[in-house]
Amino acid sequence: MKPIRVLVVEDSLVFQKLLVEALKLNVDIEVVATAVDPYEARDAIVKYKPDVMTLDIELPKMNGIDFLRKLMPQYPMPVIVISSLSDRVFDALNAGAVDFVAKPAMTDRPKLEQLLKKDLPNKIRVASVAKLGVSNQAAKAAASTQVPKLSEKKRNDLVVAIGASTGGTEAISTVLKQFKSDIPGVVIVQHMPPGFTESFANRLNKTCEVEVKEARNGDQVLPGRVLIAPGGDAHMSLVKVGDGYQVMIKKSPKVNGHCPSVDVLFESVAQAAGDKAVGIILTGMGGDGAKGLLAMKQAGAKTIGQDASTCVVYGMPCVAYELGAVEHQEKLQDVAKRTYLLLNGM
Repeated sequence: MKPIRVLVVEDSLVFQKLLVEALKLNVDIEVVATAVDPYEARDAIVKYKPDVMTLDIELPKMNGIDFLRKLMPQYPMPVIVISSLSDRVFDALNAGAVDFVAKPAMTDRPKLEQLLKKDLPNKIRVASVAKLGVSNQAAKAAASTQVPKLSEKKRNDLVVAIGASTGGTEAISTVLKQFKSDIPGVVIVQHMPPGFTESFANRLNKTCEVEVKEARNGDQVLPGRVLIAPGGDAHMSLVKVGDGYQVMIKKSPKVNGHCPSVDVLFESVAQAAGDKAVGIILTGMGGDGAKGLLAMKQAGAKTIGQDASTCVVYGMPCVAYELGAVEHQEKLQDVAKRTYLLLNGM
């Protein structure tokens, strides 16, 4: 199998050297070129035709986001953004980047080694098989899709649980923008580095009819409210309290290589909500959430999986489908509509 050909775009020559040397240790990855600004990057793309590009956002002559917006219509390619803590990564994802990794301080050796030896190589491998452009197409289709009204409003005993990974930020945005304020409480795990989930939630809160916030331990799950699990070293679980629910945020080891884990959330929803829940598994690499979605289905919950044609990476929904956990397979633009139809039958 041919190695994945990578272009590294980074203006710090010290950090660029670290990236190149680390990637060279992976036999399935070949760094074919480097660039310090978008103009050098453009020339390298034409000359070397890389499979994947890593891209810093803060660059001389033109920032990475503007570069992406100019690049993708002419030379669509998988891009991994490398960025310090900033909500600008979500602009990059909206502009067509497949995924991002957090850029640690040079003095933070543990995080730096995690990035260089594991996180970035793995993201490059996933990006090399990602499907480009499907999120924007689905978002446009969703804008004209009508969702039905709920037959019963403001029910505290119903809950919607969503899990996603690669490509999930745009997929979640598409679904939440179709949700109305009468939707039962929503709990979400999106695989994301610590510090970024708050920015992600705040961004969605400004563009959605529902209230969106990063979850805190003990937060109530209420109609019209969306709670997103914080990235980091804790899992989010659903617990029943009276006639409603709360979330519990607890520090624990990784599950399926992730913290927070979709499986942990879904399995807790199966126990706490049973047949009063709808489970949704969206785009992402791997199998996190598949077993949890099956547990939800076996507990009587309704389940939805995003279909292959609209997934950036048809991994998690595929594993769930093959396990028999997916009751309804839907295009991304139809997930919200199916959710409302299922809730009306509950």
